[in-house]
Amino acid sequence: MSPRPAAVRVGGRVGPAVPAPPARVRALLADGVRTLRAAGLATARQDAEWLLAEELGVSRLDLYTDPPAVGAAAARRYAAALARRAAHEPLQHLLGWEEFRGLRFGVGPAVLIPRPETELLVEWALEFMPRGATVCDLGTGSGCVAAAIAAARPDVRVLAVELSAAARAVAARNLAALGLADRVTVLDGDLFEPLARWAGAVDLIVANPPYIPTGALPALPAEVRAWEPRRALDGGSDGMAVSRRIIAGAPGVLAGGGALALEIGEGQAPPLAATMRARGFVDVTTRHDLAGVERYLAGAFGAASARGARAARARPAAVRRAEGG
Repeated sequence: MSPRPAAVRVGGRVGPAVPAPPARVRALLADGVRTLRAAGLATARQDAEWLLAEELGVSRLDLYTDPPAVGAAAARRYAAALARRAAHEPLQHLLGWEEFRGLRFGVGPAVLIPRPETELLVEWALEFMPRGATVCDLGTGSGCVAAAIAAARPDVRVLAVELSAAARAVAARNLAALGLADRVTVLDGDLFEPLARWAGAVDLIVANPPYIPTGALPALPAEVRAWEPRRALDGGSDGMAVSRRIIAGAPGVLAGGGALALEIGEGQAPPLAATMRARGFVDVTTRHDLAGVERYLAGAFGAASARGARAARARPAAVRRAEGG
């Protein structure tokens, strides 16, 4: 995952021409902005708006255009939420959700908060899927990757592997809320442990493993370091321990021509690409994130992998064209 704090990115944005809010709402927002700025939060106004809007059950725009009355109990709850945010508890934990590829996911301390970088991993992964593919999301966490793939491709079967019982519970709730529980199978285990019955039958493995070097964890922003699960952050001494395990184990699960797509840390692409090639992967390539960092690594496995991967990338495009997408 990116070492930056996750930023809430969904609707209700306030444009430059909105009117001033009524006095009560204006006073609450002003108090919130002062509190959060004093805590050193660069997103103080945005966060204050989100917290008050969530408490009142309205959009951020509604705070300015159609605000409801604010009772004493709501004001107290808002003040309590501000205090927690001032202590650098992630805004998403206070709201209880984050959006990922247009879908809303419940989040909390048990799972990594979905980030926009991982949306690009999903977009790339979708290019590798043949019709009716079996896809495996390793370390599913909140279930955002597995759910986004299932939502985008109703023809595929998705396996979501997660070792943490608390994270599995979050993923299961999210899948049920999105109506995807019957299309994504959540499996209990560490990486490839629960996949024996699918040996040689998986068309795509996708993973956003922990990739922060252990020594870099103390330098992470407080709201990442203190509030997000360490097991989802700590990639070992060089940040690549889990990625290497995935690369080593993937050939035992992938079908011939199947692909592996990973999100990785800055500077990790050259050594991990070399490891993939040494393990029999071909067509190994990388892509950059929106900040220009070489963030994604993928390759195809097996003797027929070069031709198979190209065909796999072409078929979904044909499917989208046939569907008018």
